[in-house]
Amino acid sequence: MAELSSIAICGGGPGGLVAAILAARTFPDARITLHEAAPRGVTWGFGVVFSTQALDFLAADDPETHALITPRMERWQDMVLNHPDGAVTLDGIGFAAIGRLELLTILTARAEALGVDLHFGSEVDPASLSADLVIGADGLNSRTRTEANAPELSHMSNRFAWFGTPRPFKALTQSFIRHPKGALNAHHYRYAPDMSTFIVELEAEAFAAHGLAEMGEEESAAYCAALFSEVLEGAPLLTNRSIWRQFPRLWCERWTNGNVALLGDAVHTAHFSIGSGTRLAMEDAIALITALHDAPSLQAGLAAYQQARPPIARKIVTGANTSAQWYETFSQRLDQPPLDFAMSYITRSGRVPPEKLRALSPGFMAQYEAAR
Repeated sequence: MAELSSIAICGGGPGGLVAAILAARTFPDARITLHEAAPRGVTWGFGVVFSTQALDFLAADDPETHALITPRMERWQDMVLNHPDGAVTLDGIGFAAIGRLELLTILTARAEALGVDLHFGSEVDPASLSADLVIGADGLNSRTRTEANAPELSHMSNRFAWFGTPRPFKALTQSFIRHPKGALNAHHYRYAPDMSTFIVELEAEAFAAHGLAEMGEEESAAYCAALFSEVLEGAPLLTNRSIWRQFPRLWCERWTNGNVALLGDAVHTAHFSIGSGTRLAMEDAIALITALHDAPSLQAGLAAYQQARPPIARKIVTGANTSAQWYETFSQRLDQPPLDFAMSYITRSGRVPPEKLRALSPGFMAQYEAAR
């Protein structure tokens, strides 16, 4: 096992907190400090979603934390596509979700119980940190990441904004609407018994035509709520830094540099359409601490992390980028019949062959093949 007397973590999101928790359990004599720029109890966004078995990895590495999170999650077994000409149910596409703030609160309490020294509202210069190991879990705008990590960054052309709504949906749903100014899509799912995440997305030309760039948060929320009023059943859209963004595609070839290791959005991003961003960050943290536990020294552990983790994450990130490409031109597919549109959607990542789809969604496949 690597000998570590001090570990400093930049970033208090799920990845940084899981790293702190596992580090405290693995290196009980080490001084572990976490710095988070946001104040305690403050986060952006609403809920986060996982595939049904996505937290199984956490059960193996930290069953106590897993047991705290899973009872608080909302679950469902099917997914719904609301095509303008009719809804399609994709059976067997199960997910679970939890409020981002609730997840952070659970992880924060767990880290504190294990003796992690947490500093909120604390934005530090990573270069000034004196520790055996510095973990950069500080997100897309990471100050821990440097050119030595060989980052590659580009942006998707679509625009999206992350809203919430006090309308609990039964399942993760994709709602597509036609409009003279350009089609829109909403990704929505409940993360609490009375709340849902509601992400609105549209192509660049439609974004300009709808005039959303000139609207403030509240105005654009009201505008989108009116467009999706049937889906929302009159419920409003709520804001929390709900600004319009272009999804960033980040990948770093080097995940370590000296005594620094990166994880989560500081080193890669995965489009929200496959619901794997938070999972990836947490799995990165597990892989890093495991590598340090199994290695005879810090540098050997970091080398093992660099060798083992990026290839695994790359597969998921590639699938996410392929999925995101489908949304870049989704308006061109809206004239397809609902079942054909659904088939295009479910196979968009190129990772679901027909035989797997028959086993995963037998009801949908039977309906689709009967219509051929």
